[in-house]
Amino acid sequence: MKNDPPHYITLPENDKRSGKAAFFDVDGTLTSGRTWRGFLEYFRANGLRRGTHLAYMGYHLPLYFLRRLGLISESRFRGAWSADMAWYVRGYTIEAARQVWDYTIEYIDKFWRDDTRTILDQHLKNGDLVLLVSSGPLPLLRRTGQELGTEHVVGTRFEVKDGRYTGRSMRPVCTDKYKSSLTKEYLQDKGLSVDFASSFAYADSIADLPMLEMVGNPVAVYPDTSLEEIALQRGWQIYPSAP
Repeated sequence: MKNDPPHYITLPENDKRSGKAAFFDVDGTLTSGRTWRGFLEYFRANGLRRGTHLAYMGYHLPLYFLRRLGLISESRFRGAWSADMAWYVRGYTIEAARQVWDYTIEYIDKFWRDDTRTILDQHLKNGDLVLLVSSGPLPLLRRTGQELGTEHVVGTRFEVKDGRYTGRSMRPVCTDKYKSSLTKEYLQDKGLSVDFASSFAYADSIADLPMLEMVGNPVAVYPDTSLEEIALQRGWQIYPSAP
């Protein structure tokens, strides 16, 4: 069947391999919607940060059209879009911002892809190390990890001083090549040893290419056109496969 999980993740119970990991992008991979929509909806629904929203859209919409015209890269657009989401929580305490993350998780509840969540659950069942790797805010990724059953997440870090968000993101933003480097930095900091050759990565966008390239089993999940072309050229698994 088209939406059946890939056969290679249903490993026998006695075939678990030490050091095998599974890296999952979130938006477009584990969800059919965009988590940033839920993030922005929190502020709209509560009548908050209207000036911030005008400034954010006023800056980023022109970049969106420049990207569509091919005048700037996908990486530049996504990096700025993700980094500047920190504007919205400027001045919030870590505790107050939890309402934002909880609301966002509730918003995306109807957008989870059941098929790719099944794949993630199978990796957890097999004893693999599962990491979420996304350009989204790190605290939102932690909340997402709670929802999905994994504590290991890598995302864009929002700067905090004296217990409050400053409205700035710490560089680098977790996109493009930095998805790979920040993931490896996280693993090193946590003292986690991973056999990348036997590991898996799941992602939907060309911006996720470096993350896919760092493992022996890359899977293009509901891929955009650019990623699908590369996956076909390299013989990578594409999920769902053609009927």
